[in-house]
Amino acid sequence: MSTLRFQALKEALNRKPVKITEPARRSEIFSSNVFNETVMRQFLTKEAYENVTEAMRTGRKIDRNVADHISTGMKEWAISKGVTHYTHWFQPLTGTTAEKHDSFFEPLGDGLAIEKFGGGQLVQQEPDASSFPSGGIRNTFEARGYTAWDPTSPAFIWGTTLCIPTIFVSYTGEALDNKTPLLRALQSIDSAATNVVKYFDKNVKKVNATLGWEQEYFLIDSALVASRPDITLTGRTLLGHSPAKGQQLDDHYFGSIPSRAIAFMMDLEIECMKLGIPVKTRHNEVAPNQFELAPIFEEANLAVDHNSLIMDVMKKVGERHHLSVLMHEKPFAGINGSGKHNNWSLATDTGTNLLSPGSTPMKNLQFLTFFINTIKAVYDNEELLRACIASASNDHRLGANEAPPAIISVFIGSQLTKVLDELEKVTDGKLSPQEKTDLKLNVVGKIPEILRDNTDRNRTSSFAFTGNKFEFRAVGSLANCANAMTVLNSIVAKQLKDFKVEVDKLIKDKKMKKDDAIFNVLREYIKKSKKIRFEGDGYGEAWEKEAEKRGLSNNRTTPQALKAQVSKKAFKLYEELGVMNKVEVEARHEIELEEYTMRIQIEGRIIGDIARNHVIPTAVRYQNLLIENVRGLKEIYAEDFTRHAKEQLEIIESISAHIAGINSNVNAMIEARKVANKIEDDAEKKAFSYCDNVKPYFEEIRYHCDKLELLVDDELWPLAKYRELLFTK
Repeated sequence: MSTLRFQALKEALNRKPVKITEPARRSEIFSSNVFNETVMRQFLTKEAYENVTEAMRTGRKIDRNVADHISTGMKEWAISKGVTHYTHWFQPLTGTTAEKHDSFFEPLGDGLAIEKFGGGQLVQQEPDASSFPSGGIRNTFEARGYTAWDPTSPAFIWGTTLCIPTIFVSYTGEALDNKTPLLRALQSIDSAATNVVKYFDKNVKKVNATLGWEQEYFLIDSALVASRPDITLTGRTLLGHSPAKGQQLDDHYFGSIPSRAIAFMMDLEIECMKLGIPVKTRHNEVAPNQFELAPIFEEANLAVDHNSLIMDVMKKVGERHHLSVLMHEKPFAGINGSGKHNNWSLATDTGTNLLSPGSTPMKNLQFLTFFINTIKAVYDNEELLRACIASASNDHRLGANEAPPAIISVFIGSQLTKVLDELEKVTDGKLSPQEKTDLKLNVVGKIPEILRDNTDRNRTSSFAFTGNKFEFRAVGSLANCANAMTVLNSIVAKQLKDFKVEVDKLIKDKKMKKDDAIFNVLREYIKKSKKIRFEGDGYGEAWEKEAEKRGLSNNRTTPQALKAQVSKKAFKLYEELGVMNKVEVEARHEIELEEYTMRIQIEGRIIGDIARNHVIPTAVRYQNLLIENVRGLKEIYAEDFTRHAKEQLEIIESISAHIAGINSNVNAMIEARKVANKIEDDAEKKAFSYCDNVKPYFEEIRYHCDKLELLVDDELWPLAKYRELLFTK
């Protein structure tokens, strides 16, 4: 293995950046592989085009007869671009994407054949669903599952395949994917937000949730990764001593992008342009060999699809550059992990961002309405928000280095805090003309000026307001954004529905004017949700104690956090909005618990294997060299040899102690795993057993392995070291 490590190092050091030819203008290739409205005008009949665009705008179903015209146009366009196959591209509950490719080719007999793609093949397919997780929705032997076209997300070409974004449901109609609940949540937020925004603008007919994600990742030479079984099989290092130099000098952050990395980014961005993914930003992140890319915000469903797609594209582009793209939230201990900050807002069909102040007090009152309702939604559902970003990998990141803690809090900055403090003093009942004037001129009216000068930023907050959007910072880099967006849009939709009921009641029962009623309800929301707002440092015991005083949850582990998914409150929320029924919620809960258990189980097996089959034999080999050295010294110096071999003897003893530490902890971990594996009918109990009884041994085993890394001859050590993984450019 040490030979493999040094071969990998030699390969990595000899790599040259791949030459990339960029187009003169990226705008010329943007969406060139997307079946968008421009292409539809060319390849569809007028009736088919109007049906598709209407479905994209309103979600209306497409007539099956028209689907035949659409599929024909889509096929002709795809074939004109060299496509041979099509696939229904969907997002099962594995957290990744799935696809089964079918050829357009169809034989007619007598040696004749045609390219065929009918409306039925476009609208619906029946893939074998038996091996996808279902959480008990159906039995394993019941393979039937249906993919159904989602026309709100345009078809695209990747390679020689036409990819059609679809939902994935069971035979009985329950969602087996991440997209279906998201689409339902987006319908809910549209309805609830449109009803509220009509207080301010009756011309609004639709409200879209928008999302701009920021994808953080590491780039590591593929040969070095191949020398690390832990990275290959889990996406992270299960052992490895920290290098003398890590990120403490902050010299990587926003620095000059390494040549191989910039070549990868250029190649990736060209592919993104063709796929209609509007990537805008690229830069070095804090940790060595860590980077980030981010697009311009889009409608949330499309943004989620684009993020799922880009995670696939990044890996395939990485292969061309002999680079492995690590998206695990914490691939390396002791340095920054990777997140996927979700920048969320609401936009009307009239072009207004509802979380951005305007030029008039009325527009600013509109802003405050959506701003305060969002904070109230987060306060009422902070445990559910924590649950939606829970995973075995993200547990390593939350609360470590730059990442926010597991406690959900909202940061709005000192200036907006003063605004809310003023609004909290609003008179109960009808406002006096003087108070209303003072509010509109001196409080509400000055919000744009406040935000223009407000540069506050809290990197430790999990949910921060950043000027015209909220940034959900706790989402993990490996996660599908759909889960976080489903929960966030659902809780805000519910809150806006409740808000409208309360305002309308004050208008009707108390005969209040609209503005008075809105101010009264917002005042109460400010008071009730005050505990979730936090402006300080989110790290350490001080905030944990303060959060406990405020009654905020601190669910540090995934099994604990996931409990909120199956609370009565969560069931009621989802069923009221029609986002998920009880069966779908319970299925997801079981799937996520099982995934957690399996990931910890896999990591336990791998760390045991590496420790016993790689680390211990290497340590013994080096120990034998030392023993031979001591024997030689004894032959030369006889009884006086201990004076000359003192250090060697100490190292021999240290190696023995660490080998014993590894062996005893691996044995204990295996026994704990056996106990956990006997738990068969309770997914939650099994997950807790792995979390509390198996996982703690990882750090014990790692400690002894990392100590041996420092003791053993570097030329014998079989695994690529942190300094090589992080600083080989």
